[in-house]
Amino acid sequence: MQGAIVQVNISPGGLPKRAIAEGWIAPLGIEGDLHAHPNIHGGPLKALLIIASEVVDALRERGYPLFYGAMGENLTTRGIDIRQIRLGDQIRAGGAILEITQPRGPCTALDVYGESLKLEIYDQKVKQRDYTSPRWGMSGFYASVVAPGPVRAGDAVSLVSKLA
Repeated sequence: MQGAIVQVNISPGGLPKRAIAEGWIAPLGIEGDLHAHPNIHGGPLKALLIIASEVVDALRERGYPLFYGAMGENLTTRGIDIRQIRLGDQIRAGGAILEITQPRGPCTALDVYGESLKLEIYDQKVKQRDYTSPRWGMSGFYASVVAPGPVRAGDAVSLVSKLA
């Protein structure tokens, strides 16, 4: 499984996150990225949010006013089959190694793009961490940082190790 990083995103807190040319993935996420609600977002198990550009593109085609970074992701990827990602998988993103920790549970901040968006990307099966859901991966995945490193748009993103 190999793809590319389309965009690296940070914000001063909240949505949307905006593109930066390059960043440094540190143990708690991309340096300079802040969270509006640090008691909910961030921390070592939610250091980064990864969303596939294919999901954003498909939702935009369905009429949602989205763009890369709009859903709060730090890394927008292309070419990774999100249906095959499992919790515990390790991926290389640029010069960093990340471990997938959990699916993202979308919050009301996404309602600005349409109240039905959450229903399009998340369901009870995803909440229960069941990868057989047709919405698996659509809301994005949180990741912890196994090894810090640099990251920029165009860098490769690839599977390093699969848990199961």
